[in-house]
Amino acid sequence: MNTFLRMVSNRCIRLVGNLVKVVSHPFHFLLPNFRFTIPEFSKAKLKSRNASAIPKVIWQTNYSSRCTLPIYMNYLFNRLMSLDYDYRYVSTEKRELYMKEHAPLDVYRAYLKLNDGAAQADLWRMVNLYNNGGIYMDIDATLVWPISMILKEKYDALYIKYKKNDAEFTNFFLATIAKNTHYKSVIDKIVLNINGYKGLKKKGVYNTTGPTVLNEILDNQEVNFLRRGYVCIQGAFTNEYFQYLDKPRGKWTHKHEDEIVKFS
Repeated sequence: MNTFLRMVSNRCIRLVGNLVKVVSHPFHFLLPNFRFTIPEFSKAKLKSRNASAIPKVIWQTNYSSRCTLPIYMNYLFNRLMSLDYDYRYVSTEKRELYMKEHAPLDVYRAYLKLNDGAAQADLWRMVNLYNNGGIYMDIDATLVWPISMILKEKYDALYIKYKKNDAEFTNFFLATIAKNTHYKSVIDKIVLNINGYKGLKKKGVYNTTGPTVLNEILDNQEVNFLRRGYVCIQGAFTNEYFQYLDKPRGKWTHKHEDEIVKFS
C-alpha cells in the first residue's frame, strides 16, 4: 500500500509540476527580470518523531541562489516534504571556500582544476557529506514522499537507482552518515580521474566526477537503495530552460569534454 501511495504521489507531483512550468512561461515573459531567492539556511519547522542515524539536514547548491519560479516552487515543495529537517544552500563561492578549509590539500587542488560547476558540485557534495553527513539533492530534484518516512533508523546510507530499468545508481540524491567509507573511495577516485584526465578512456563530467564513479565504487557492494520513483525524481517542476535562464547553455552537457579540466 505504501508503495502504491508513493507512485500516486509521484504522478500527482509531475502533474502539478507541469502546470507550474506552463504558468511560468507567461510569468517570466511579463516579468523577465524578477527572481526569487533561495535562503542559505532554513531551520526545521517541526520536531522529528522518527529517529535517524543520518543527520537531518538537506544540502543543495547551484550557480546562483536567485532563481526562476519553477526552481523556487520546487524548493518550497521539498521544504514541505522535509519540515523536520534543516536546509542549507551553498553558493559557488562558499563551495570553494569550504573545500579550501575542510578538504585534504590534494582534494582541494584537484577541485581547483575543474572548469565546470556541475563537476565541482560532484566533488564538493562527496567531501561535504563525508565530513558532515546528511542529504544532498540536485536543485531540480523533487522528493515524492516525506523524507523522514523514507529514511529508516537503521540506515547508515541510502542510494537510489535509475536508468535502464533502475539498474544504475545516481548521485542527484544522496543520504549518508558522516565518514562513509564508500564516499571516501569515491572522493579518491574522482581526484585520480582529475589528475589523470588526459589518459581517461571515458571523459566528461558524467564519467570523471559523476554517477560513473559512484557506480564503480558501489559495484558488488551491499548497500541500502530504493528506486527513484519512490524517493526522489528530477525535472518535475523545472527543466533546463528555467534552471539556466540566467546562464544560457550553462548545463554541463553543453561543455566539450576537453573543457572540463584545466591544465597549467
